[in-house]
Amino acid sequence: MHHQIDSLAYGNKLRSIPPEHKLIFALSLFILGYLSPISIQILISVWLILWIVVYGGIPFVVYSQLLAIPFGFWFISLPALILGVRASLPNFTEDMIWGVPLGNFFIYLSWQGITQGLTILARSWCLTSCMYFILLTIPFGEVIAVLQRCKCPSLLTDLLLLMYRFIFVLTVTASELITAQKSRFGYLNWRRGIYSLSLAIAQLLTKTLENYRQISLGLKSRGFNGELRTWHSRRYQKNWRYIMEAVGGYSFLLLLLIFG
Repeated sequence: MHHQIDSLAYGNKLRSIPPEHKLIFALSLFILGYLSPISIQILISVWLILWIVVYGGIPFVVYSQLLAIPFGFWFISLPALILGVRASLPNFTEDMIWGVPLGNFFIYLSWQGITQGLTILARSWCLTSCMYFILLTIPFGEVIAVLQRCKCPSLLTDLLLLMYRFIFVLTVTASELITAQKSRFGYLNWRRGIYSLSLAIAQLLTKTLENYRQISLGLKSRGFNGELRTWHSRRYQKNWRYIMEAVGGYSFLLLLLIFG
């Protein structure tokens, strides 16, 4: 997935647009989505599908797979939001949709919990879509270059660059370890699977530290002086159609928030 995301970021149809414009657009929508009600958050999420899939040329299958990550976390946490437990039959019947006694406790389905779950779903979808717009349309090196031009501290940009690198090093290493264990029937049953998983976690720490040592030696051998620099030679072009559409759409959403 790491190489696929990088290839999409470098080859999408919005590549020629200056990264500053895309960052300002995504961050402005992020702030607006955070402050908006559910209706506007859904509009932002649907609008970003147009920008990412249609304008950016990102395959819808890939985008839906990425959206499945926050949706999966939301689905796992959903029972804790919509279910309530009381020691006796609750008096607040207006909040209760359905309930059943279980021993000395009463388990019920809550209207307030459902509302809270839908609010979290809309907000997570909206804010995650804003971050995916940056991830899929702007190469990470260009994001770092923009931060450097904005006089962001070099310590912060270096940490971001190394974290971005090591996240995918970690995932690739874990994938290789699990694939090797599966080829040796390491997950044949539940007990053997737990044992294999514990070995994979232990090996993952060792291999990650070894990769970190190799990267540190590589930086020192290339004369690293405490600051990582990024370079690109691509020329960008302003697209006034996209600029007008972004400004017009954002203004419309802002007016909905103010007068809605």
